[in-house]
This record gives sequence, structure tokens and C-alpha cells, in this order.
Amino acid sequence: MSTNEIINVGKITGVFGLKGWLKIFSHTQPRENILGYTQWFVKKGIKEQSVKVIGGQLQGKYVVAQLEGVSNRDEAENFMGWDIYIAHEQLPPLAKGQYYWTDLVGLEVENLEGYQLGKVESLFETGANDILLVKGDRERAVPFLQGNTVKSVDLGAGKIIVDWDPDF
Repeated sequence: MSTNEIINVGKITGVFGLKGWLKIFSHTQPRENILGYTQWFVKKGIKEQSVKVIGGQLQGKYVVAQLEGVSNRDEAENFMGWDIYIAHEQLPPLAKGQYYWTDLVGLEVENLEGYQLGKVESLFETGANDILLVKGDRERAVPFLQGNTVKSVDLGAGKIIVDWDPDF
């Protein structure tokens, strides 16, 4: 599976208990949503494999999960440090005007005057709104406010049009 078809949703950070359960650091919001994807693609270095999630729950600040075929602590320890991916097609469809962050990363960003600001490097939350981190001739933090700073998103064309002064 190519890396543009998969999305990193978490990491296996440890073992939980004696029956092969794993501690998961989840990138999903809310974090227990990672358990909704029952087929994971896990990678560590050049090793990779597909695994099936057969159980899971929130456990304090962690998510814990049980994988098919992993029934004791020793087997679970073999998965420590592995990254967790899902296939992009496993994501639920979104309403019009909603986007997965992973789909915005790499898009070209230009302002209303046609000035190329750069490409979306990443996104992050501030509490008030999401921010596009755009890297071009320099780095810019552009608020992702649809209809305000973000005028249009065209995933097919790979472009976001923003109302943003290039000097800011």
C-alpha cells in the first residue's frame, strides 16, 4: 500500500496487562475513534503487516486495544513502537465543506491576488480555530476560517485560495 493511500492514526506505545492488550497513542479525535477502524496497517522501519482489532476501550488517558492472534504479554511486546495506519477509504465521508487534515497537507496556497504563498506543511489547533502552516518563501500561519480567510478549497486542483496579505 503506498503512503498516499494510508493515514497515520496512532502508535503502539506499550503493553497493558498480561493477555496481550496494547497501549495506543491515538491521533484521532476523540482518541477512542481509532477503535472504530478494525483493520490496521502497522509499520516499524521496513517491517509492516495488516492486523485486525478485536477489542478495545479507553483506559485512563490511554486507549487499549487487542489484536487478533496476540494473546499474551510477550506477543504484545513485539508490537511496541509500531506506527498505526488505516486506508484512506476507511474514513467516513464528510459533508460538503468539511475536510480531513490529511487531505489539505501538500495543497498549494495562493491569495486572492494570485500570489503563491506556498504549500500546506501541516495544521494545528489553537482552541479558537485551526491554523494552516504554509511554507513557501517563508513560513506563514493562516487561520483556517472558511468563508473568511479561506475562500475556497479545491482538492482536485490541489489548491486553497485565501484572503491573506503575503507580508503578514
